[in-house]
Amino acid sequence: MTPLVLFNLSGVYVLAKKSMIEREKRRQKLVDAKAEMRKELRNASVDVHRSAEERFAARQELAKLPRNSAAIRLRNRCAVTGRPRGYMRFFGLSRITFRDLALKGELPGIRKGSL
Repeated sequence: MTPLVLFNLSGVYVLAKKSMIEREKRRQKLVDAKAEMRKELRNASVDVHRSAEERFAARQELAKLPRNSAAIRLRNRCAVTGRPRGYMRFFGLSRITFRDLALKGELPGIRKGSL
C-alpha cells in the first residue's frame, strides 16, 4: 500500500497511515462518550466523605471501562498530514506543515521573525 502524498514548498508531504488516523478518531469518540462517567467514577474513588467500600467499588467500575476511553491514550496529530510528532497545539499542525503554510502566507498574522 502506498502512502498518500501532498505537495508542499520544499517537496512532498508523506501522510500518516490512514489506519492510524482512523484509530485516533475512534479513540476520540470513545473518550467523548465515556468522559462524564469516567469523571464521576474518578471523583467517587477519591472522595474522602465516602466509605472505603464505596471508593473501592468506584475504582473497580473505573477499571472495567475500556482503556481507550481514557484521554491520556489520545495522541495529538497534525490536521493536514496526520503527523504525530512536532505537533504545535495552538495551530493543530506539525512543525513542518506550520512552516510551509506560514511561508505561503496561509496563516493569518504569522510572519518570519527575521528577514
